[in-house]
Amino acid sequence: MKLSTLRRWISPNLSIQGKIFLAFSLVALLSIFSISGIFYLNMRETIKSNAVTSVSDSIRQADESLNIMLEEIDRLNTVVITNKNTVIDTLISPSEEISYEWFQEQKRIEEFLSSLVAYKPYITRIAVIGLNGKVFFSGGPWVDRTILGTPTMDYMLRNGSRHAYLKQTGVTETIAVGREIRYDRKTIGVVMVDLNYEFIRKTYGIKPTADSMVYVLDKEDGFVYRSDQTPYFAPAEQKIASLKRELAGNGEAVERTIDGRSYTVVSRQSEHTGWTMLALIPMDSLLSESIRLRNLMLEASGIVLLVVLIGSLQVSSRITINIRRLKSMMMLVKDGNLTFPKKEIRTKDEVGQLYHVFIGMVEELKRLLEGIRISEKEKREAELTALQAQIRPHFLYNSLNTIKYLAKLNGTPNIEEVSGSLIDLMRGVLGNSNEYLTVREELDYVRSYISIVKYKYMEPILVHEEIEDPSLLDCRVLKLTLQPIVENAVLHGIGSREQGGFVTIRIYEQGHDLMIEVTDNGKGMTSEQMELLLGGSGKSGTSSRFSGMGVRNVHERIERMYDSPYGIKLYSEPGRYTKVEIRFPNIRGLAGSEREVI
Repeated sequence: MKLSTLRRWISPNLSIQGKIFLAFSLVALLSIFSISGIFYLNMRETIKSNAVTSVSDSIRQADESLNIMLEEIDRLNTVVITNKNTVIDTLISPSEEISYEWFQEQKRIEEFLSSLVAYKPYITRIAVIGLNGKVFFSGGPWVDRTILGTPTMDYMLRNGSRHAYLKQTGVTETIAVGREIRYDRKTIGVVMVDLNYEFIRKTYGIKPTADSMVYVLDKEDGFVYRSDQTPYFAPAEQKIASLKRELAGNGEAVERTIDGRSYTVVSRQSEHTGWTMLALIPMDSLLSESIRLRNLMLEASGIVLLVVLIGSLQVSSRITINIRRLKSMMMLVKDGNLTFPKKEIRTKDEVGQLYHVFIGMVEELKRLLEGIRISEKEKREAELTALQAQIRPHFLYNSLNTIKYLAKLNGTPNIEEVSGSLIDLMRGVLGNSNEYLTVREELDYVRSYISIVKYKYMEPILVHEEIEDPSLLDCRVLKLTLQPIVENAVLHGIGSREQGGFVTIRIYEQGHDLMIEVTDNGKGMTSEQMELLLGGSGKSGTSSRFSGMGVRNVHERIERMYDSPYGIKLYSEPGRYTKVEIRFPNIRGLAGSEREVI
């Protein structure tokens, strides 16, 4: 059976246990019946071969036994035809019957013949028949000169130059073996020995099966012997004779169908007599034993198959029990039950490994779900906080607008300026949700911040802007990166000076990068202070009082977004200056940020 056919038989909708059971069953079924079939065919051929060998040996032994007996008869005949004083002289003697000489001759030859057959029980009669009418014999039945001119006598004269063999049918059946008697190159008579036909029956009584048949035919297709109690379905004599001529005693076993019945035919031709022996063995009776064995094998195969099916059912159940356990646990997880009772699987095969992986996945899933639950809780709290924060800027903007309006009514332009700058700065910080701004917008926030903080020192703060190319103002940068740097320069740089402090903002292009430098002429920093500012804890002077974002925060945001070499570098000399260099990738094309209108 092809593997593709086997796959089609095993439905993909079957369970693993069903597939294993069906596969075991099919393999066992194919194996058992294949082995049984091969064994039966071999046994069938062995039975046929043994039967043919047995019949051939029996025919050969029967032929050899008959040949030994006929050779003894031939020697007796030779003794008779070569005895001149007793046999030949008696036949050619001129004495007539009912004379003393004739009586003496008869007594002498009959005593001679009796001595020849005394120890041969298979000889029923030996006779010397002269062509001149003299007949002498020993044994029975009676024979006289009336035998002259009969077909038997003619057959012996025609074929008796050496030996003639003829079956005679009369009161009793006999086999006559004759040989002519010659004197002076003339045939003067015949010596004829009759053999007991019962000996022939015993010799050819070969019975491989109860209904087998054995035939012996002479050269003229006459039946010398046929099996006793020949069944009614025996082939006709003409078909047997035709079969004898077809096989010609080649000694081989052949199969032939005669009258619709199959036979194994074994033939042999005797070199001594020229007779052909045919043994016909019906195939159905020859193989009757094999049929019984076949039925027995089928019964045994059925029992073995039943045992295999029960065993395969048990084996498949044992193999898949852990798979079914794992499936039940998975169904519980599918229904959302992550605290199901675990059925421990201790095997170290693939199913055991899959169980441990599944348990690990469930634990990870529980952890993730707990994280999602906490995250959702925090998200709801953040949404509430955002809603509250959204309300506070509205109130703050309205309050600042009221202060700005009152300052204008009372003629206090400085309060009006601070209020307007604070409104613009807070609207940009709190109302703009974009992550990126243009350099122009960043400068606007710086200017608003300077407008507010200058009133703290009661004197102007000088901020110089050096822009190499006005198109650089449209480059995109991270939101609130410039204002914290300027705030840090004002508060910690020039804020400690009594007068003459200034801040320079330089914007230029270097290669394909956007460079922004913020320089102040404040008290400067040491190397340790600069290292602390970029990488330390930043407790003092590293965070903006207004925005809460210091130099280190800006540096980390840029480095996290664009990676090295982008970020902040510090250059300072204590008591003289501090320069902050900010490097951005040159990203153009931003049409401008969108602000939320409040």
